[in-house]
Amino acid sequence: PAPPSPSVGERLLNPRPGKLPLESIQVVLEERRKNGNLEWLDKNKTSFLIMWRRPEEWGRLIYQWVSKNGFTNSVFTLYELASGDDTENEEFHGLDETMLLRALQALQQEHKAEIITLDDGRGVKFF
Repeated sequence: PAPPSPSVGERLLNPRPGKLPLESIQVVLEERRKNGNLEWLDKNKTSFLIMWRRPEEWGRLIYQWVSKNGFTNSVFTLYELASGDDTENEEFHGLDETMLLRALQALQQEHKAEIITLDDGRGVKFF
């Protein structure tokens, strides 16, 4: 007869070298999702986006910069925020547009910003 298969707990503690059991991977990914740092991209949970910071956290960093520099009631293009000289030393400098938009949407929900359409793309007005 075949030896009994190890429990999930045993497999988490003693995976084969170089092999992490699927159940272990799923546990880790689900914890990331609960913390807001992972988003499933499909219903089968085979594709996901891992976020260093949640959109709300990026929004908070951006708004701190806006407030600290007296930029409330100012309009910026998305390019200026992510790639402009003024933000060069900020953590959000270089943030991809998808995450930047999510961060700005979080600020918009808090009535701290409004995403607007400009002639050459999108922008944001801070309040």
